[in-house]
Amino acid sequence: MPIDLSNSECPVDRDLPSSLMRATVDQAPVAISITDLKANILYVNAAFSEITGYAPQECIGRNESMLSDRRTPPEVYQELWGCITRQQPWRGRLLNRHRDGRRYLADLTVAPMLNEAGETTHFIGMHRDVTEEYLLQQQVRQQTLFLETVVASIPVSAVLIDENGRIVLDNLMYKALASDLKVEEPALLFLKLLREESGEDWNDFWHREKAFRNLELRFDPGGGRPSRWFSCAGQWFRHEEGSVDGFFSGSEKGYLLLTVDDITQQKKQQEQYRLRGLQALMAEEEKLESLKETLFAAIHQIQGPLNLIGAAKNILDRRGDDAGNVALRDLLQQVMAAGEASICTLEKCIPHSDNNAFKPVNLNQVLHDAITLLTERLLASGIVVEWVPTPVLPSLKGSENRLRSLFKQLIENAIDAMAHSRRRELRILTWTRDQLIHITIEDTGPGIPAGLRTQVFEPFFTTKASLGRQHVGMGLAVAHEIVNQHNGLIRIDPDYQEGCRIHMQFEIRQTQPERPAKVSHG
Repeated sequence: MPIDLSNSECPVDRDLPSSLMRATVDQAPVAISITDLKANILYVNAAFSEITGYAPQECIGRNESMLSDRRTPPEVYQELWGCITRQQPWRGRLLNRHRDGRRYLADLTVAPMLNEAGETTHFIGMHRDVTEEYLLQQQVRQQTLFLETVVASIPVSAVLIDENGRIVLDNLMYKALASDLKVEEPALLFLKLLREESGEDWNDFWHREKAFRNLELRFDPGGGRPSRWFSCAGQWFRHEEGSVDGFFSGSEKGYLLLTVDDITQQKKQQEQYRLRGLQALMAEEEKLESLKETLFAAIHQIQGPLNLIGAAKNILDRRGDDAGNVALRDLLQQVMAAGEASICTLEKCIPHSDNNAFKPVNLNQVLHDAITLLTERLLASGIVVEWVPTPVLPSLKGSENRLRSLFKQLIENAIDAMAHSRRRELRILTWTRDQLIHITIEDTGPGIPAGLRTQVFEPFFTTKASLGRQHVGMGLAVAHEIVNQHNGLIRIDPDYQEGCRIHMQFEIRQTQPERPAKVSHG
């Protein structure tokens, strides 16, 4: 605002001597000059001489333009004079020249001084040399620009995240990834998945700020789009906060530079080799399962007559010890002993699954494997598959091979059920809720009558006899065994009216179960 020299009733004028006022201006740490209306210098203080290099006798009487450097655009001076002639103060930066010829950047304020009539009589100018401050600001800007350029040029998606989980900086590859995945912030989604996949190790990565690399993630977008694979790496660094709150404390803030590399193509190639090996492995497992079914069926067939023989022997035991009964009882006892020995021999031949190889398993991957292995049969049966996986599915600790056999068996059952259906659709969904992984497999077959929905999980019970294939009724019994082995639940949804819907659920966090009991054959 203009400085009014006519206010004689100002408290400062009344309480302070004019000599003190003069000394204050003389000793002020900012350069002060007073000029006439043509900018001729009438007064300078000590700081003015120190900053400009000109002693008072060298500058008084000369024009302020003596300090100007031609690199300052004329428009800046035009703006300055426009303000002060309208009796308004002006503040800005000028490029000035020191007495020794070097240039410096001046942060200048010029204000008009008014008399009693409100007329401008003088101008007062105050300026500081802010060259070093400017250079530091430029250095910070250049470093920021350099960082942004480096991040932008990284040939993978890169994003900078602060310790509170907020996105600070990203590159074009990351923006393209977000658009491709149709996810607003893929980094936050990936961090959530990394946290669930890494478990307790994530505390080291995040809270102890440890670097990590080559952590692979699977993303299932659904909607008929194929799965995607990404390799993630993270590097922490700390940076001093730029807020006033940290001026005295010097507080620092942690940042994570997360890079995400799309490795889907590499994974597809690996997947081809893996599926070939998987097909061979599943073929061997199917042979073992077929052998198990055959042995269980044989045991079941032997056990039935043995039960009848045992009942007959019990009747004879109750009739007494006449000569005919004793001989017959001995014969029946021998037959029962021989039958039980045969059952014992058959039980020893049953191959047992290895339950020690429990490890984190992605059920989306296992389900996808089962669908892929049955693709030819699904196409040949004219079945339309709707695969709706949740994009982020926590791992389940379990046996990958047994779970794959479980899903393959259930999908095969659905294919058989739709053999005579006009509408053939298979829908498979995964999702999480209440710390549980949920899976449903829906088909448009004839469904299972309400009275049989529990029986179908019993050994040797089958509803497939009418389909022209030989079944011993162990498929759903084995499926039930595998689900129990993984501390899960399996049931047939009674509310589903368009066919059959099998619903399974597993605990996200669980311990390895004990070896399951054998399927009963009695």
